[in-house]
Amino acid sequence: MVDVQSQMKLAVANKAVEKIQNGMVVGLGSGSTAALMIKALGEKLATGQIKDVRGVTTSFQGEVLASELGIPLLDLNSVSQIDLAIDGADEVDPNFDLIKGGGACHVQEKLVAARAEEFVVVVDSTKIVERLNMSFLLPVEVLPSAWRQVKSGLIELGANVQLRMAQKKAGPVVTDQGNLVLDIKMPGGIQDPLDIECRINNIPGVLENGLFVNLVNEVLVGEIEGDKVLARSLRTSL
Repeated sequence: MVDVQSQMKLAVANKAVEKIQNGMVVGLGSGSTAALMIKALGEKLATGQIKDVRGVTTSFQGEVLASELGIPLLDLNSVSQIDLAIDGADEVDPNFDLIKGGGACHVQEKLVAARAEEFVVVVDSTKIVERLNMSFLLPVEVLPSAWRQVKSGLIELGANVQLRMAQKKAGPVVTDQGNLVLDIKMPGGIQDPLDIECRINNIPGVLENGLFVNLVNEVLVGEIEGDKVLARSLRTSL
């Protein structure tokens, strides 16, 4: 039996794929909800419901999945524009700012989101929060040779910092770019995401962090209403 959270994820993934039109270049996100979206897109391409769609992936995992499903792929450097990007999030606040990077793919995810004409986020209702970083840690991707120096800089900002360790191998998590990830917690959460994003990225040795500020056009939220699973649309002013 499919659990409730999985049902919500599937509902928003299917709703997001309805936005994809013939001939589009589509940013294909990372994570469990985005994977469901990629699978739904693959099915529509295979049956001819959608044609001439090409994808730009945000992770090696997404690249493998899209290739297995026969979705034509483009390299980010080869496209001047992405029509629509669809991705998940670990947290979404009332201003539609995000924390992403639970899967350590946030650098490529942010590159794709920034290139897209429209950025749609797909989440279940558990990802909606009043303030970012109250419970989910903010990832900061750093150069391996500089992680201790960056850690000191983050501590100066008031953050609690830990090096992300791998779960099924010895040693730290290594990103698709060959870097390390520091996960941080700001006491009281993040009140000003734009300020914190800029201050973190100004620390020498930081490649990027998982705050996505002023990038989202629409959030699709999977919800349970009675005995029904719904996908609610929240539009931003961007």
